[in-house]
Amino acid sequence: MNLRRWLTPGIGIKRWLLVVFFGELGLAVAGSLLLRQVYADAGTTGPVQSLLAFISLQFIPSVPRALLLAVAGVGLFGYGSYRVIQALMAPFRTRDGSPLVEVIYQKRFLARGPRIVAIGGGTGLSVLLRGLKEHTSNLTAIVTVADDGGSSGILREQLGVPAMGDIRNCIVALADAEPLMGRLLQHRFPGDPATSLGGHAVGNLLIAAMTAIEGGDFEEAVRQVSRVLAVRGQVVPASPTPLTLHARRRDGVEVDGQSSIGRTTEIERVWITPREVRASEDAVRAIAEADLVVLGPGSLYTSLLPSLLLSEIRDAVAAAGGLRVYVCNVATQQGETAGYDLADHLEALEAHTMAGLVDVVLANNQFRARVPEAWTGEPVRLRWPAAGRSMPRLVLEDVVQPGNAHHHDPAQLASALLGILEREVGVRRRAASPRSA
Repeated sequence: MNLRRWLTPGIGIKRWLLVVFFGELGLAVAGSLLLRQVYADAGTTGPVQSLLAFISLQFIPSVPRALLLAVAGVGLFGYGSYRVIQALMAPFRTRDGSPLVEVIYQKRFLARGPRIVAIGGGTGLSVLLRGLKEHTSNLTAIVTVADDGGSSGILREQLGVPAMGDIRNCIVALADAEPLMGRLLQHRFPGDPATSLGGHAVGNLLIAAMTAIEGGDFEEAVRQVSRVLAVRGQVVPASPTPLTLHARRRDGVEVDGQSSIGRTTEIERVWITPREVRASEDAVRAIAEADLVVLGPGSLYTSLLPSLLLSEIRDAVAAAGGLRVYVCNVATQQGETAGYDLADHLEALEAHTMAGLVDVVLANNQFRARVPEAWTGEPVRLRWPAAGRSMPRLVLEDVVQPGNAHHHDPAQLASALLGILEREVGVRRRAASPRSA
């Protein structure tokens, strides 16, 4: 089984085994020519001829002799190759006991996957990344830095660094050893976070420490932490500058801070301060090079929009050559999107950015998932905006977790997005091909 895996397409080993085979074949031909010459020079009789005749199995008829040598050669070549691979790879066997060939095959397969950028934050973005990382390693997560609650808020206030809670969650989601890494980075120390390590997540402290090591360069700190933790793809803060989110309700009351806005109803408008800040260069570059740009899922006002309110990020998405998809939440959230349907989500997105920002809207159409106890939300109803303007295409798929009507299913969501991308690529190719006469 192991040897067959080494010979599967994508590993990059068969070509070199073929080179070795032809090298050995050349040696065999050279050896046969040498034996033939020695046999001819020694005459027709004598002990040398008898020995050579025995070595070359001349006592067996020609056809069976050829078949026997071919079978023996193939067997020895295969067994020898297997043992060489085992000997060379034994020191590099993975800790979980899985064969190294599986790791190599997976990495080579993932390296050929589409270039995908996911913009957002919170639980929704982490769920999306868990699904997509099984299909490609060319992933970029652009994460909001406007969080001001919990451990992130305290470290932000004390150290002046951008919020890192959502960044930590995305790093955990993309880590190769996710279950173990998740338990470590998400562990919180007991106690009062205002006076000790209490309440702080290990991952937040790790990013804060790396920021100090990198001389206050938050972007480089996130890069280094991602490298240390063997993250598939890259996690990029939307901006290296700490941002503050503000909201205005329909009654004119203004609310400051992401944690407070998340509990606010009837939001009319949100904005960030400082108003004009530099977006991450890695984020802008990744959007320009992406085959697929995914907005959401996640809290509409407090996770998705803070990144899109950065003019450089918004303009990069608008100018992106790749497919742009908005993934609508499967459920409303108590507070900021209470009572929202699909049209409300899309209209709020376009009101804060621009019309035509996305090409496709992906929404859930399966409403039989189990509702968690004490759930305060409701499934997002599929009301579509009235016609009369250029609208994105609507795609309906079953993307909800069967056991939790409040969350997307990572595998089903990733599969739906890749299916949309594949269909779009096919449409564009047909449109670009010359029409037959």
